[in-house]
Amino acid sequence: MTPTAAQSTRTSVLATVGSIAFGLVLGVATLRLHGMAPGLDEATNSTTTWIIWAAIAGALIPNRSLATMCGALILVATCTGYYAAAAARHIFDMGAIPTAAVWFVTGAIGGPILAWAGWNTRRATGLQRHLGVAIIGMAITGEGLWLAAVLHHWATAAVFLAAGVITTTALTIYRYKAAGPRSWQPLIYMPILAAAYLATEYFVLDRLLTAL
Repeated sequence: MTPTAAQSTRTSVLATVGSIAFGLVLGVATLRLHGMAPGLDEATNSTTTWIIWAAIAGALIPNRSLATMCGALILVATCTGYYAAAAARHIFDMGAIPTAAVWFVTGAIGGPILAWAGWNTRRATGLQRHLGVAIIGMAITGEGLWLAAVLHHWATAAVFLAAGVITTTALTIYRYKAAGPRSWQPLIYMPILAAAYLATEYFVLDRLLTAL
């Protein structure tokens, strides 16, 4: 095996093992933080709190295919850690398996998308970079829209909405030179994607979970 191939294999193993380990810890920590404080409970019980880590992993892992795979691994491992901890505390039973299955599938879909966004934000140019930045901002802002429009948790919603706008703006500025023409476009794409995020949560995910 050549030095380059050995280094690539080592990177793949470390990224894979690290993603699984981090996801398991995140899942357990999320459950333990529930109920500690109203605002903290809303924040840790949000989809964004989990999937944003996939974007961070995507930005850190140099290979795009590996990054997207690790995005899925983080979210699946997070679900595993969460529900394993819930079972250990006797707050998860067989009746909750369909709900858990929905979250596993959601993580397996959302993780790669956010990892792809993180990778493109750091390494791509042009439209791919624009979409990467907008998707990361969408994940935060969309959650804020959900908290405001559906749950009416106004204070937490305001934090998420502000964080989404600030994150999108900061990433747009940070990657301005690498973005190519029309580098401001993430600021246009993000609210459109955030509205789509809200619609998906309301008309698909929430109704599916309610029906179970």
